[in-house]
Amino acid sequence: MTISINRGRLSRRDVLKYGAAATAGTLFAPGIVRAAGSTIKIGYIGSLSGIRAAFGATEAWTIERIQKHLAKGLSHNGKTYDVELVIRDNQSDVNRSATVAQELVLRERCNLILVQDGAGAIAVGELADARRVPTISTMMPWQGWMFPRGGNPGAGFPYTFHFFSGSDTVLMNFVQMFDMLDTNKKAGTLYLDNPAGQGLMHPEVGLPAALKAGGYEEISTGMFQEATNDFSNAITQFRDAGTDVLSGFMYPNHFIPFWNQAAQAGLSLKACAIAAAFLFPDPLAALGDTADGLATEVWWTPRFPFVSSITGQSAADLAAEWESDTGRQWTQPLGYGHALWEVGLAAIANAADPLDPDALRDGIAGLNTETIIGTVNFAQSPVKSVAMTGIVGGQWRALGGKHPYELQVVNNATLPQIPLDAEMVLLGGVR
Repeated sequence: MTISINRGRLSRRDVLKYGAAATAGTLFAPGIVRAAGSTIKIGYIGSLSGIRAAFGATEAWTIERIQKHLAKGLSHNGKTYDVELVIRDNQSDVNRSATVAQELVLRERCNLILVQDGAGAIAVGELADARRVPTISTMMPWQGWMFPRGGNPGAGFPYTFHFFSGSDTVLMNFVQMFDMLDTNKKAGTLYLDNPAGQGLMHPEVGLPAALKAGGYEEISTGMFQEATNDFSNAITQFRDAGTDVLSGFMYPNHFIPFWNQAAQAGLSLKACAIAAAFLFPDPLAALGDTADGLATEVWWTPRFPFVSSITGQSAADLAAEWESDTGRQWTQPLGYGHALWEVGLAAIANAADPLDPDALRDGIAGLNTETIIGTVNFAQSPVKSVAMTGIVGGQWRALGGKHPYELQVVNNATLPQIPLDAEMVLLGGVR
């Protein structure tokens, strides 16, 4: 197996910075080229740096393990194929995503492209479809992946596929968690101006509709730009309206200054659930004690009762290995980053000829496989090109244990097979 990494864009220092200190040496070691047989070339695009780097914090570690797994190639219908991995960092940038897509599709001529960064997948999709390159992406609600590209759920796309939960399921969990508390049902909202934020702000199928259906009054300050770091106007509106609940969409680098400014301005809330803002444990350190009780969508935890089709590990075993190797707390993308390779390799195994783009496309479209995050079923999905996965709702709690905050599942109405860890509490950990 060989592995190609764009060194000009992703340095060893970058990998160390973003969480792969224990394995970067292996990842950047020269690949061993096998002399015989055909080669399956798998391209990869991930947000290993930039504004969405937290989503890719476990990726270098995962890729190093996949490299070892594929060292002897892949067996398919009695034939052994060499595997070459071509790794690219899109730097969380749409223009960079388009550039690396051209590299992987036109120059590298990859047989399959895996995209960890859902937002980056939008930039890849048109070219991959036009050039007949099967592509699988994840880590973005499927509506945010499909509709900005002009997709039709009944038709899908020719060669591009996506697996993740829907924004409707995220919003359902938010409202169900809010309903567990005694509030005045006044909900303040704000949204980052990007495809995911635009989707969640949609008046008919987004958060406004979900809040209205739940009997909540929405106090919306609308959309803000990516470079925004002053949220004083929005905070004043929320405070003056007497909001008890806060929701919307933003990344950690937006939420941290927002939350600190809200505390300084005297904004008092009973519940806060903002998509993407505090999915991960690291940003909570910047919030101190005020992070206790923040609620979030939960894609995956070590308590999910599923196993890896690649390693046979349970979710708990995978998280424990990550923590042992890196000394860092597990994070939700660990599960989906691993599952992306599970789905990719299962698609190759399901294809009549993994080197034929139409056969590989059909292998993805007909796939129904079990992974570390649960079932990924393209074959029987009501939405073409999409395999919808389940999520639950959780809260970050200061429990005095191994880590400063632990993510506790408090709502499993949308995925009952996931066990509950605790009851929903008010911000600050008040029952």
